[in-house]
Amino acid sequence: MTDALTIDPNQSALVTGATGYVAGWIVKNLLDAGVTVHAAVRDPDNADKVAHLKQLEQEAPGTLKLFKADLLDPGSYTDAMAGCSVVFHTASPFILSFDDAQKDLIEPARQGTLNVLDSVNKTESVKRVVLTSSCAAIYGDNIDLETSGKPALDETDWNRTSSLTHQPYSYSKTLAEQAAWKTVERQSRWDLVTINPSLVLGPGINPRSTSASLGMFKQFASGQLKAGVPAFYIAAVDVRDVADAHIKAAFTPQAKGRYIVSGHDSSFIEFAEIMRREFGDGYGFPKRILPKPLVWLVGPLADKAMTRAMVSRNVGHPIRFDHSKSERELGVQYRPLQESITDFFNQLLETGQIPKASG
Repeated sequence: MTDALTIDPNQSALVTGATGYVAGWIVKNLLDAGVTVHAAVRDPDNADKVAHLKQLEQEAPGTLKLFKADLLDPGSYTDAMAGCSVVFHTASPFILSFDDAQKDLIEPARQGTLNVLDSVNKTESVKRVVLTSSCAAIYGDNIDLETSGKPALDETDWNRTSSLTHQPYSYSKTLAEQAAWKTVERQSRWDLVTINPSLVLGPGINPRSTSASLGMFKQFASGQLKAGVPAFYIAAVDVRDVADAHIKAAFTPQAKGRYIVSGHDSSFIEFAEIMRREFGDGYGFPKRILPKPLVWLVGPLADKAMTRAMVSRNVGHPIRFDHSKSERELGVQYRPLQESITDFFNQLLETGQIPKASG
């Protein structure tokens, strides 16, 4: 989808967290455009982790260079960044569980971003940084839309309701992006563009890469949710569209500020309906919505992240995002939700991450 964009192949670009879900498609698009990609990874000597990146290089005119770097190690991106005009900062601490939100989640997310930007400040060649942020930095809970008084949230909105004790992951994404904007304001050599995606889904370049949507799809297919799902409204976007937005944000000179990248305002039950329509009833996809009082009562017992405050402020409350800025200024064209779900589910079937339904 980046064919209409003019990209000078005689340049280098750094991608942090290059083995990641979104990063894989960014690397592919850059290599296809002939760019020299500096791919920063934790262990470039781990053949299994980087094999898919090397395969991309073989199939494209661009050049891949692997660099060792650690998000929380100050200065570790200096060598990887040398000579690059653009930095795509996609790396972020991935923590599934934590004991101390401040120490284990907030500080790593914020400090990791500051470490990368400190290297940017010391690298004269860098002119633009494209930061992978999140819609979690736009809002904390679905009810925030109602209190905003708007028909849909946009790039002027910030998450002001998350905290150390309520939605700490969203709080960490908010603090990390705010720290990035404060850093860029203190200098004038390079500029910053942020991409704020909603739930990212779709096939990965590396089919084994992790994503927030992977666990959800496995749950849907396992039959664990056959009794029903909460009335969770959630926005979603295809991983290929997210990568496309990053590329366009990097190489569209007039790109500026934040960009909500979210293709569809959807829900758990709509996800299930699409899966059932495409893959049949053999997986036990949910067909009904659970009553909110029941979810409020038993949700915290099934999942400690599903606190009663989270249930109260999200279940039954629609969420809507205005993605018109990404369409207008970057030319992002969003894939149909059905295509994203079908392609993703098929990849999970092909790789054995979801077993094929019997019968």
